[in-house]
Amino acid sequence: MDRIMAAITYNHICELGSLSAAARSLGISRPMVSRYLDEMEKWAGSRLIHRSTRRLTITPAGEKTLEKTRQLALLSQGIEGETTRITPSGTLRIACAHFTATHLLGAIIPSFLNRYPALRIEVDINNHPVSLVGARIDLAIRITNEPEPGAIARYLGTCQSIVCASPGYLKRVGVPMTPEDLVQHNCLYYSHFSGQSWRFRDKEKGDISVAVSGNFSAGISSLLCDMAAADVGLAMVPEIEARAGLESGRLIQVLPQLEPQPLSIYGLYQSRDHQHAALSLFLDAIKQHLE
Repeated sequence: MDRIMAAITYNHICELGSLSAAARSLGISRPMVSRYLDEMEKWAGSRLIHRSTRRLTITPAGEKTLEKTRQLALLSQGIEGETTRITPSGTLRIACAHFTATHLLGAIIPSFLNRYPALRIEVDINNHPVSLVGARIDLAIRITNEPEPGAIARYLGTCQSIVCASPGYLKRVGVPMTPEDLVQHNCLYYSHFSGQSWRFRDKEKGDISVAVSGNFSAGISSLLCDMAAADVGLAMVPEIEARAGLESGRLIQVLPQLEPQPLSIYGLYQSRDHQHAALSLFLDAIKQHLE
């Protein structure tokens, strides 16, 4: 049996706290994880983990062995990286929202796969954050100013937004001239945000926050754009999402003197020690595209 893989599996068991979690993270069966653990204990000549129905406990011998297996995994990764860094292979699993898949990944993935034909990419589109470990995700792309704790977050760029509405809606209800005017309007917003407020940057007044309300919400910015173009109300959406509607005249930007608070784009991943060989290359491609 591959002792290096046994060492990597042992590291995952210790870091994640269970054989099942290690199996999900590595993409192998739980019986196989158990076999690798048995192999590690034979190799070490000692029991490394006390197993019970409720929890796993690392023995003193297991702690010493863990230090060595971590070094072995890093050494193995360094040797493997000399070739896989040039020609990454296997499957890179990415999680992101619908907007990110459409406007960001769709522009990057074709050339990336052409460059690395031995690589396979799976994209899990979900507008709610998913567990990197539980869903076996190598990389999650988040557009937020508060990336969730517990993962490594690499800043990639900025997402700029605008407020817009249709000519028909503005003719019927009127054009808001100040942030305070927004309380008189039907504001369409993202459904997964708690406590609806739109934030702006004003050169004279500084940061401004306005509580808004409306009769429609959605977790997809393209649908908010469609509703705004259909005379339903005002929407704050990424500028790139509204661009086609602005160019065609179906949408008009309002409050152009104010800058909606930009959102940061992050790449989130679980560990620097066991990351996919293509991960850093793909993050570099996203950052270069955004720049």
